[in-house]
Amino acid sequence: MNYLFVLHDPPYGTERTYNGIRWARQMLDAGNEVRVFNFADAVISVTAGQKVPSGFYNLAKMTSALTKNGGLIGNCGACMDARGMSEDQLVDGAHRSSMAELADWTAWADQVINV
Repeated sequence: MNYLFVLHDPPYGTERTYNGIRWARQMLDAGNEVRVFNFADAVISVTAGQKVPSGFYNLAKMTSALTKNGGLIGNCGACMDARGMSEDQLVDGAHRSSMAELADWTAWADQVINV
């Protein structure tokens, strides 16, 4: 099946984005196709070079593992602009995206999961 995960929360401070990425990775590992679209502060979760305290999860590493295994990650371009982010700050495999691409991905998906 094709799954689209839509994330909204920041990478740290809540566990919604963390759990969304964990869930997406599990669905990908189960043989499904997975795409993730980040809105609002979730765009920060794919910023390369994150340094977190020892023993704390690192969403940059988690999202990189997702893309290395065939998952796609798109970031809301307007959300990136609002946070002063450029595409060269993103982990490998994540990209600046658009509402048009989100609409295409929504039509592609058998199931959309809004986290």
